[in-house]
Amino acid sequence: MKATRQYPLESIAPKHRHMNYWDMFATWVGANANNGTWFIGGVIAACGLWGGVSALIIGSSIAYVFLAIVGLIGYRTGITTTGLSRASFGIRGSVVPSIVNLVQFIGWTAVNTFIAATSISYICNTVFGWPVYGKPGGNWTLLFGIVVMSVLHLISVSAGQRSVQMIERIGMILVFAFVVWETFVVFKQTSFHQISQWQVPFKQKMSFGSALDALAAFNLAWVTAGADFTRFTNKRFVATSAPFWGALIGVLWFALVGLVATISIAVSSGTYDANNSDPSTIAAKLGLGILAMIVIILTSMTANAVNLQAAGSALNNMMPKISLKVALWIATIVATFVTMIPMVVGSFLDTFTAFLDILGMILGPWMSIMCVDYFILHRGHYSMDDLTNGDGPFWYRLGINWWAFACWILGVVVFLGLQKIEWFDQTVGAAYPAMVIVGIVYYIIMKIRSTMIH
Repeated sequence: MKATRQYPLESIAPKHRHMNYWDMFATWVGANANNGTWFIGGVIAACGLWGGVSALIIGSSIAYVFLAIVGLIGYRTGITTTGLSRASFGIRGSVVPSIVNLVQFIGWTAVNTFIAATSISYICNTVFGWPVYGKPGGNWTLLFGIVVMSVLHLISVSAGQRSVQMIERIGMILVFAFVVWETFVVFKQTSFHQISQWQVPFKQKMSFGSALDALAAFNLAWVTAGADFTRFTNKRFVATSAPFWGALIGVLWFALVGLVATISIAVSSGTYDANNSDPSTIAAKLGLGILAMIVIILTSMTANAVNLQAAGSALNNMMPKISLKVALWIATIVATFVTMIPMVVGSFLDTFTAFLDILGMILGPWMSIMCVDYFILHRGHYSMDDLTNGDGPFWYRLGINWWAFACWILGVVVFLGLQKIEWFDQTVGAAYPAMVIVGIVYYIIMKIRSTMIH
């Protein structure tokens, strides 16, 4: 008798789930109360205050509805997001979403680390007289900052899940105090009337659709890690409500600070430059001093605790024989080298923008396919046996659901096509319409496939 091929997959049993509402809420507030969120706020300042705020609310709210949906799947199954992708992409095919998650969360770790390392360069300039990043010789100071941050991240991930929760709790308190302080300084230097009336230079103006796409890419990145955290809670309400409100409040809160602070600098200096919208540069221009830089460093650790957990989970799904802790170490070390890419490219903003463009066309179709597969095609239930059985329904052909990948590629093509249509560029963007189209096409194809098989 032929032995059944098994592909192990970890599922967290209810008795081992201990994350309460506050822990889950703090995790997702902390995930967005970080340097990258601040920077995206500065980028969408190119829409002006009211255009930026509108795009921020609409784009983020839609994305986090999907976060709550994926969170519900994680709660029901106890399985990571990349592990769940076995159902829609095939047991072997799920390696591709795992690679995407690994790469993107290492990328987000690098974004936050780069900004924190810039803060370290300002601290070293004040204390030791070393050149600040951006000045001659400043690259070496930045490199020192990257190494320091990477060591702190290694210590954090080595301490386990409890350390992540502790970092989130401390980080939230410090971030709240810092944001209040900076907001006070901003409005002390520039009035709300000046900020609201500021006009974006014509050549630097961002369309509303482009802002929605940038925010979709930014926020959907967290959706791909939703189940990685909600599988640690044993209450449905905690798995859906806490991620939605935590992530939404975090992004509205910190991106708005970045948006307002960037416009404030533009008003006072007479020049708008998105390159100067990162927290370290703004804190320096506002004269907030070393304490502000230290808080920026701590917020980087808060966000990267989540980023590295997601990257480690993806690597663990690809290579089940290595432990999660070892996977976290590997992700952290790789992220150290990725952080150095803007030094080679010569522009952090250009690197960040290119990163968002890639995420925007890839993440939306993936999440659309997964949600349609679980809630509509499988009516809200996956069998653990099916997810691990090499001879079961999720083996498809050679372990890969080729139709799912065809729909994923279609989503990328549709996204790129819609971006070139002026109406989409000026209004709803390309990311969310592409998700709707892909979801419908995937449903139709899989229903036809099911009918042909039976």
